[in-house]
Amino acid sequence: MKQPPIDRIVITVCRNDGLWAAEEAGLFFGASPDKDIAKASAARRARERMGEGHACQIRVEGEHGFAI
Repeated sequence: MKQPPIDRIVITVCRNDGLWAAEEAGLFFGASPDKDIAKASAARRARERMGEGHACQIRVEGEHGFAI
C-alpha cells in the first residue's frame, strides 16, 4: 500500500538585506553577518518543528546539504 507524501517544512539559509538569514514560509529570522550563526538559527527552528511532529529540511544557499 502506498504511503501518502509527507509534507515537510523547508527552512532556507540565504542572503537578505546584506546579511545571512533563515527563511521559513516567507518569514526571515536569525539574521547575522555570519553564515554559521544563521545556519544555527535554522537548525534550532528545525528541531522545534520536528518536536511538533513535522518533517523538516534545511537548504543553504551555495551548499549542497546541511545535516542537523
